[in-house]
Amino acid sequence: MRAVMVGVMGLGALLVSFGIVFFLWAPATATSVPTPKTASAPAPAPAPSAQAARAAPIAAAFAESTGSIGSAPPPPARLPVSVAAAPACQGGADALGVSRTVEIDTTDGPGFGFEHFKQHDFLQPGEVVLTFDDGPWPHNTPAVLAALAANCTKAVFFPIGEHSMWAPEILRQVAAAGHTIGSHTWSHKDLAKLSVQDAKDEIEKGISAVHWALGAPAAPFFRFPALSHAPEMVTYLGERNIGIFSTDMDSLDFKIRKPDQVIASVLAKLKKNGKGIVLMHDFQRATAEAAPELLRQLKAGGYKVVFLKAKAPLQTIASYDGMILKDVKLPTLSDRPTSNVVRTIAN
Repeated sequence: MRAVMVGVMGLGALLVSFGIVFFLWAPATATSVPTPKTASAPAPAPAPSAQAARAAPIAAAFAESTGSIGSAPPPPARLPVSVAAAPACQGGADALGVSRTVEIDTTDGPGFGFEHFKQHDFLQPGEVVLTFDDGPWPHNTPAVLAALAANCTKAVFFPIGEHSMWAPEILRQVAAAGHTIGSHTWSHKDLAKLSVQDAKDEIEKGISAVHWALGAPAAPFFRFPALSHAPEMVTYLGERNIGIFSTDMDSLDFKIRKPDQVIASVLAKLKKNGKGIVLMHDFQRATAEAAPELLRQLKAGGYKVVFLKAKAPLQTIASYDGMILKDVKLPTLSDRPTSNVVRTIAN
């Protein structure tokens, strides 16, 4: 009996020793990071490297927007937290809704918006396309999403690349709510004032940044900053099969900065034109505050929202995918969303 007990104890010690060795070995193998590949020719974006996928959001919580496009965000005022997804629509028959969804074939880079392009007139009287530029931005973009969700309606968003990398969780909420996401350059520079190569870099870095933030391809929809259409870049976008979106009416909400005046601007221009693509900015606080009442008044005025979707997703260029990763600071090993890392346990 004594010999059996000694044997069992020896076997147990052996198993414990094996477990300790495995425990010490396993984390080292789990943290290896493959090197991302790059290429100079257009190609579908490769799956992000482990390091890129695990990179922590750079600044998911800023003070509300009061500055200009391209300025660095203020430092976070608190720990990064997830912004709640837009609530499900509860508007019922009173909601603005979506009257129809159209598919856009962006082959050869067609242009839309009568302010600059006259060829494609696809809206009927009373139809409106809602578009928002310059996000994603804390507080403001989620407020716009909540207003859209409460009215069961959809929009097209044209985010800035830098903003997308500062607040990727917010851009993912835009996608999760079912909106279409295009791009609006890397840093909102006037492309007409840049060299051809620098302008291409602005376009492609913006596209790659949006793809990185979403973890998925964006739509091949593009809007020029300040609606400044550099001819060489119009041609370049056509070669990339990216549709160009101007506008039928600009809300000028970046100048107005008061919610009631934003609403009055949009409604007055719609009354004059009868239909059209409306340009607004989810970056602007006044627009975020105006959104619920604006959508209510669009419904009361009999306007109908047309939602735009792309026929095919946009492929990034691999060399730019690698380039924008240099802007991801201090990557960590954690790949959990903020909502799983930070939670309120007491108020």
